Amino acid sequence: MHKILIVYFSRHGSIARMADEISLGVDSNPACEAILRRLPAVSAETEQVEKSIPDDGLPYAQQADLEDCAGLLIGSPGYFGNMAAPLKYFFDQTSPLWLSGTLIGKPAGVFTATSSMHGGQETVLTSMMLPLLHHGMLVTGIPYSEPALNQTSSGATPYGASHVAGLQGQALSEHERSACQALGKRVADLACRLVTRAIDA
Repeated sequence: MHKILIVYFSRHGSIARMADEISLGVDSNPACEAILRRLPAVSAETEQVEKSIPDDGLPYAQQADLEDCAGLLIGSPGYFGNMAAPLKYFFDQTSPLWLSGTLIGKPAGVFTATSSMHGGQETVLTSMMLPLLHHGMLVTGIPYSEPALNQTSSGATPYGASHVAGLQGQALSEHERSACQALGKRVADLACRLVTRAIDA
């Protein structure tokens, strides 16, 4: 089984719900397994105040998770058109993986949620792509052959999956769920193709 890692930070639950939908897309490929990991909030304190292992819920992402994955999906809510600090902090610690080229040639995708329709979703998505590109990953979005992109009146973009959460954290729309699943399936399918080509080479 090829492990497709889904790493996210979710403050109010919208990104976590998107990650669950993305995992369904990953798991629709019988050769792949979705591995979900979350990130703790960062603190203004100099030292980390969160325990390394949470009391409940999903485990926190570790650098070793990145070493073992065949593909990667990362998600964050949008803050002023950018990814949240916990995701940036996580990638700021990946220099050893960059030096060793661990992630080079692996497929990756991104997803986000904002409270408003024009909350900077596409800039958030592209901000998350930057560390992936520096790691030499093969970043993919969602092609327009996915019906949700042409039909949505809420989230879903060609850059990655997105969700308009509103101020009350509303549920994902049908099109947003479809886009999430399509992105997960796309990264999983690409991972399988790349592994097969590497074996055949």
